[in-house]
Amino acid sequence: MPASPEPSPVLTPDLATKLLGLREDFQRWGSALVCFSGGIDSTLAAAIAHDVLGDRAVAMTAVSPSLAPSELIHARELAKALGMRHEVVESHEIDDPQYVANDGNRCFFCKTELYAIATRKAQEWNLAAVVNGTNLDDLGDYRPGLKAASSAHVESPFVAHGLTKDDVRQLAKHLALPSWNKPAAACLSSRLPHGTPVTRERLVQIATFESALHEMGLRQVRVRWHGLPGLDGQVASSLARVEVDSVELPAAFSQANAIAAAGKSAGFMFVTIDLDGYRVGSQNAIIGKRTLPILG
Repeated sequence: MPASPEPSPVLTPDLATKLLGLREDFQRWGSALVCFSGGIDSTLAAAIAHDVLGDRAVAMTAVSPSLAPSELIHARELAKALGMRHEVVESHEIDDPQYVANDGNRCFFCKTELYAIATRKAQEWNLAAVVNGTNLDDLGDYRPGLKAASSAHVESPFVAHGLTKDDVRQLAKHLALPSWNKPAAACLSSRLPHGTPVTRERLVQIATFESALHEMGLRQVRVRWHGLPGLDGQVASSLARVEVDSVELPAAFSQANAIAAAGKSAGFMFVTIDLDGYRVGSQNAIIGKRTLPILG
């Protein structure tokens, strides 16, 4: 894990006020379960919760085939660094046919499962609030999971206090949190186009290839999975569309042969590097625009 940065000496008045408001929220709740993925948003929420509530704050990580193994390792390390109680539970959204169908509302069914588990565990552990790390920038993308949070009465304090993603990073840096500048992460299922069913095998393909790319030194990586039809119109093989941050494109192209080999080793027939680079939610661009038959 990267070393913690030195705390920023001064926060802007606006951010200082927001941080105070966040602390007051946790103080008012008295105890909290933080849905903890190990990303910077949930890490900041967990850190503030632990600082205010001590043992009355619990970080909970839900594990399923859509969570990259490296992300669970990272979450464990972060919770240990925070000195916080960390509980790992199993999530079974992949057993839900509505989730597997991946019709555009996949996140809703995933988060519905997550928040149902979190609500049960909060009751079991006698914790008053279930908290997530959603920030204002999350509201601008296609995020059906936000509806699940609202339905489950999950607290979103960063939204309530008007924190953007940049605000979150600034506060995390100020608090000297490990990995304050960790690249954004998302569940492995987000790499599949809407309409392409989620399977354990496809998630393993993606996780294996992304792990290899990280080992090559690439930080911000997405392996977008695309099915290639056979003569019967069904998926016969797959293509990997690799997105890396635009500043990393030269490094990616310099390792093109190794990237191709790693992708094929993971089970992809073809491997491409996306010239547009990494962007959030690129698979969402095709929602509502599909005119060809959906590949199964």
